[in-house]
Amino acid sequence: MRVHYLQHVPFEGPANIATWAHTRSHSLTSTSLFKGEALPSPVAFDALLVMGGPMSVHDEAQHPWLVTEKKLIEQSIKSGKHVLGVCLGAQLLADVLGTKVYRNKCKEIGWFPVRHLQEESVAAGFPSTFTAFHWHGETFDLPAGAVHLAESDGCVNQAFAFGSKSLALQFHLEVTRESVEGLVRNSAADITSGLYVQSREQMLAATDAFAAIQPHLFQVLDRWAAPNHAL
Repeated sequence: MRVHYLQHVPFEGPANIATWAHTRSHSLTSTSLFKGEALPSPVAFDALLVMGGPMSVHDEAQHPWLVTEKKLIEQSIKSGKHVLGVCLGAQLLADVLGTKVYRNKCKEIGWFPVRHLQEESVAAGFPSTFTAFHWHGETFDLPAGAVHLAESDGCVNQAFAFGSKSLALQFHLEVTRESVEGLVRNSAADITSGLYVQSREQMLAATDAFAAIQPHLFQVLDRWAAPNHAL
């Protein structure tokens, strides 16, 4: 499978998604939007990954590439590509699918539980509640026709599936200690007081959590990338 990912800032790359792609012998290419690189045509890939970033889906004046990026996401969904959005990427999918993206009631930053809501979904085989990494202040309403897959105490809409090939994850399963260090270093101003905000030390000390999420990530990605498999 030809997998292409869109990266919005230098410090939010694919992390363990790249490990998965290598392990599964998928090719992996990228567009660094923050460098002004041109977006590919949908014919150039089989699967599109839309990564996270500190900007909002509404920041088109500051980041004009958001306009063309949204068009590519829409084209990819309509043409039957596999599409996965993570964090900002999930919000971009929600926006493209015609629903509202807005500030959440609280920030979620750090390791917090997520509950999966559909037994026969990408989370089949997960415990009913699992710990994932979070770094967001915005959320979205569920798009029309989407299936609600997960929630948390701090954010109702943590994941949804649209059709059999498009998946949005507000939370992060792909992070490594190194990628979280990059977030902490570059977005330290986000770490304020709050019920669902951990300190830098708490986030980086979660050795067991980093190890536990990789098999969950691989399971989700395998199901997402499988031909004709319901999410």
